[in-house]
Amino acid sequence: MLQMLKSIMALIFFIAITHLTYIGLVRPEAAILIEAAKEAGQSSPRDLFVILKDYEQEICIILMGWGVFLILSKCLAILKDRYLFTVDLLEESSADSSSLEGALTSLGELPENIRETPLVTALMASLRRFSITGDVQNTSDAIESSMNALALKQEAENSMIRYLIWAIPSIGFIGTVRGIGQALSQADQALAGDISGMTDSLGVAFNSTFVALLISIFLMFLLHQLQRLQDGLVVDTQSYCEKFLLNRISK
Repeated sequence: MLQMLKSIMALIFFIAITHLTYIGLVRPEAAILIEAAKEAGQSSPRDLFVILKDYEQEICIILMGWGVFLILSKCLAILKDRYLFTVDLLEESSADSSSLEGALTSLGELPENIRETPLVTALMASLRRFSITGDVQNTSDAIESSMNALALKQEAENSMIRYLIWAIPSIGFIGTVRGIGQALSQADQALAGDISGMTDSLGVAFNSTFVALLISIFLMFLLHQLQRLQDGLVVDTQSYCEKFLLNRISK
């Protein structure tokens, strides 16, 4: 619930800051450049402000900021708990049931932010299974089940990021359709010799797609880096459980 609230607040922040930037800087500068080009009898320049001035690009930039926030927050959450893999959380336990019960109690007394990490969650689930069955194979199965659940959870949590990466090019294509529609509505002026309106409308069409595709490529790169960290987390968690738990109880 807290993470969802943070995400909503981040979205509101990016909407506000992007819109203020657009009404205070991007659109006024673009209007000045376009007006200067018209007075000089030229088409709209390929300036950054002109490329970004339309509503579709504004929406894409808002979603890009939100997507970057979602990805980086997940990456930081993984990285800040990496130190746990260098600590033997079961240091004082042995293969006897009373010692493992004490280890389970100790893990349950850890601070909540540590107790809810994937590593500690997997250890507690495996220890519970071993304390009930006393069987190493069942404990190994519990570790495997925990890793599968972790992978599925991570994949589900990435669904919003995947949606944004899909939605941004779609918004760009909406700008393309809008620009082409405006250009076609000015076909009579173009036939009369004035093609400035048509070229400006086609600029809207191509600029929106150009910006959207660039943003989508950037977010896809960040998503792949996040997935690399998440896959590493699953592998490292399983290796930790096998090294510090299975090796101990198998003796």
